[in-house]
Amino acid sequence: MTEERLSSLDVFRGITIAGMTLVNNPGSWDYVYPPLRHAEWHGWTPTDLVFPFFLFIVGVAISLSFSSKIEKGIEKPNLYFKIVKRSIILFAIGILLALIFRFNFSTLRIPGVLQRIALCYLFSSLLFLNVRAKGRAVATFLILASYWLIMKLIPVPGYGAGVLSFEGNLCGYIDTKLLAGHLYKAAFDPEGILSTLPAISTTLLGTLTGDWLRSSKTIMQKTVGIFIAGILFTLTGLLLHPFFPINKQLWTSTYVLLTAGLALLLLGVCCFLMDWMRIRKWAAPFLIFGTNAIAVYVGSTLMVKLMALIKVSAGGKALPLRAYIYNKLLAPWAGASFGSLIYPLLLILLWIGIMLPLYRKKIFIRI
Repeated sequence: MTEERLSSLDVFRGITIAGMTLVNNPGSWDYVYPPLRHAEWHGWTPTDLVFPFFLFIVGVAISLSFSSKIEKGIEKPNLYFKIVKRSIILFAIGILLALIFRFNFSTLRIPGVLQRIALCYLFSSLLFLNVRAKGRAVATFLILASYWLIMKLIPVPGYGAGVLSFEGNLCGYIDTKLLAGHLYKAAFDPEGILSTLPAISTTLLGTLTGDWLRSSKTIMQKTVGIFIAGILFTLTGLLLHPFFPINKQLWTSTYVLLTAGLALLLLGVCCFLMDWMRIRKWAAPFLIFGTNAIAVYVGSTLMVKLMALIKVSAGGKALPLRAYIYNKLLAPWAGASFGSLIYPLLLILLWIGIMLPLYRKKIFIRI
């Protein structure tokens, strides 16, 4: 792989992390533009693309990174150790982020974003090291088909089979039986146990894309191939939506197809601009984010929790720092909704400033 090709992936990753910062940190949750909210249940918004894009990127990176290590002669047992170690660290960081400043183990949420990334990384890496591209393509298809059948055919007590409502779906039932009291909501978790299975397939599709990028084809052929695959996956997901609804919280098979297709299209744009046309100045902020993605995510999450603890006196009331910035500095002149949007944009600029010295010194925080 060339340095330029890796830069394309870093730009894609940086766009995704910037999007994650944008949608996770409004000035006020009461005033958020509809595209910056998750779909309530079935359907999707741009916000619902962020997490699967990141898992897709993880898959691409698995292919690029481990292929390079294998070419250098690193033996599989050493790679297995690194995979397990990294997965445990990611999972542990996710748990610590849930605990920090509260430390209430009785209601600790066990699933989470980093926890799901850890599991998808673990299983996808192990499959990559032991199964060729065709085998991984078959495994992806089997996972998606099996998940569809499981969700449609296995009955939930009190609701029956094939119920995909918030109350009657199989994912929520399993989570409440195995993780009761440790979920995002009382009866459901969007990063729950069963829905992690199709999330792994999102990562596996990323590994197949990484294989394509490593091929000997020209930049033009690779980019065109990515666009064609992106269109096919996107259309397939949309066409199958009436039969198995696109749903981020259930991570349905159609959701996997749609988001993988859109991820391919965005990656294709990055490859086209960065590698084919060599138009690169626009990408500088995203390269800064993308080369230290986990650091930005963990740091911004900690900042949000810390700002909730810092109180500022205003009009005889003690407001959390974020509420103070929004209510007193942004909303009065920008308005409720636009002020709520400006807040995460300022956070993005702040984190670009924090990460810029690391980027210039080529310090990349790895796990």
